[in-house]
Amino acid sequence: MFPIRDDNPQINKPVATYAIIALNVLVWFLVQGMGSLSNGSAWGGVVTSMFMHGGWMHIIGNMWFLFVFGDNVEDSMGSIRFAIFYLLCGLCAAAAQVAVQPASAIPMVGASGAIGGVMGAYIMLFPRVRVHMVVILVIIFWTFRVPAIAMLGYWIVVQFIGGLSSMGASGGGVAFWAHIGGFVAGAILVWLFKDEELLLNHPYHGWQQSADAADIWKKPQNRQ
Repeated sequence: MFPIRDDNPQINKPVATYAIIALNVLVWFLVQGMGSLSNGSAWGGVVTSMFMHGGWMHIIGNMWFLFVFGDNVEDSMGSIRFAIFYLLCGLCAAAAQVAVQPASAIPMVGASGAIGGVMGAYIMLFPRVRVHMVVILVIIFWTFRVPAIAMLGYWIVVQFIGGLSSMGASGGGVAFWAHIGGFVAGAILVWLFKDEELLLNHPYHGWQQSADAADIWKKPQNRQ
């Protein structure tokens, strides 16, 4: 299953989200040579490794998740606060991975931990907004909508299962505990970074939403 879009309207232009995506893409092409330099230690540092990726599918998947969920989280904070929030989630993600596997000498690359933080914030702010999912079965494409809490809840459960199965592994692979650490950090930090005045302009945050977001948005009187 893969998210293709949500029914959450974008109120303001997500400048920080677009800038982060652009920076990741630039690093991929100009610094990593489209993956020829995928080792995080080649550019050094926890923060810089957050803008490096191990392959085409890695960067495409990460940037798509950020594109789908980042704009609305940025809507709730403002661009500068969102950028700080994103970096802090990435740092917490790296700390979580190190805490669980402190003896690992394998470098960690990718924005997944920071994006996990964005997803953690999203599930706190917009749990009932519908997310459009696609399931690809060979040549058959099936799309359906689920509440954000169901889609993102499923995602974090998969990360926990993967994290438990990776305990004690010595080879490379997916940094599941970084995903989990970022998600938990985002779910907590969002309460410090969200701007209540900005959220007042957003009609679909919280649990009080009683009708389908897309249907409400079509009504002119709800466009403030």
